[in-house]
Amino acid sequence: MGIGTIYLEDLEPGLSRSISKRITEHEVEIFAELSEDRNPLHLCDEAASRSIFGSRIAHGMLSASLFSALIGERLPGHGSIYLGQNLRFTAPVKLGDEVTATVTVEKVIPEKRRVILHCEARVGETVVITGEATVLAPSRSQG
Repeated sequence: MGIGTIYLEDLEPGLSRSISKRITEHEVEIFAELSEDRNPLHLCDEAASRSIFGSRIAHGMLSASLFSALIGERLPGHGSIYLGQNLRFTAPVKLGDEVTATVTVEKVIPEKRRVILHCEARVGETVVITGEATVLAPSRSQG
């Protein structure tokens, strides 16, 4: 589904949107620069080879940023305001993995213009992140 806005009045439980992105060395390096997180686990093959993962992994928040892309661009989309997020990182994302992030409407609270979204990211069949986001959704009736 395309980029844009799904208004509060059109949201209902079960509605979902997804986005996929291959996480390469380029994305990891840019994210390290932007976030100031230069942990060798993300950037150094030698150090990462000695870790519990055996090789470099992407920053967890790099993959989690796909939820922000979904919320700001697709569900609810333009005009949304991100109010809160909880996340649980359940498996690593390695360089070269394709991450598919999905947000699904769990609950709509019309009187507060709030939407509760279930957030899940996968690499293949493996869940790598799960959580919940609270969003202020755009409304046709807002002034």
